[in-house]
Amino acid sequence: MGTEAALSDDHLLSEIHAAAKGVRAELERLTDESVSHPSELPGWTRGHVLAHVQGICSAMARQLEYARRGEKVELYDGGYEARNRAIEEAAGATADEHRERVGAAIDVAVGAFGGLEPVDWDRPITYRNGVVRDGGFALWRELVIHHTDLGTGCTQQEWSEGFCRHLLGFLEPRVPAAYTFVLRPDPGEEIRLGSGGDEVLVGGRLQDLAAWLAGRATGHGAVRAERGGAAVPLPEIGPWPSGVPAV
Repeated sequence: MGTEAALSDDHLLSEIHAAAKGVRAELERLTDESVSHPSELPGWTRGHVLAHVQGICSAMARQLEYARRGEKVELYDGGYEARNRAIEEAAGATADEHRERVGAAIDVAVGAFGGLEPVDWDRPITYRNGVVRDGGFALWRELVIHHTDLGTGCTQQEWSEGFCRHLLGFLEPRVPAAYTFVLRPDPGEEIRLGSGGDEVLVGGRLQDLAAWLAGRATGHGAVRAERGGAAVPLPEIGPWPSGVPAV
């Protein structure tokens, strides 16, 4: 139930620009002290989040560089081990260093998408065995979600309805095979995810439902589950959809 088919490439590009603008604004406000504070992600400081943003922006720009000449390349240069090592090495940078490095990586990635010709959006890339357009949606998700992960005041309540519906569609693989999640946004129409026989109703604001399925914290009681009219604990969810092709 994703929104990819309903979102034009120009619209997606405008959403990427808006998301990048939000992260850049946070970069300008950071200090050496605040960048070392814990983020909303367990075990990660804000510096770790920023280093990850830098890495994914560079990775997506690299996907486009190769795609435009008819080639495919692994998502991260050196694989996930190199990706993890780079995050740890860059996490402790000063605020000015993050501003320079992350800002430059964002500019390169956004510029790469902005320079695409219409035919380029359908060129194959390694990310999820997809096409450049899939990389655009990934960059949009990464910038929006990790902006809130910084824990500097932006929360999922600022996520747009279009982004939330796209995110829920992308995260449908997190629904365990035995389940169907019947999401009931308040307000909004019912959204069904999964195809299992065990139906669980999950209610809350659309933004909180999206954050919950993304594995992010929500306020106490913001997301509620029930089965057969009785309240039940929120169901477990599966892993984040992998960005690399299955072997």
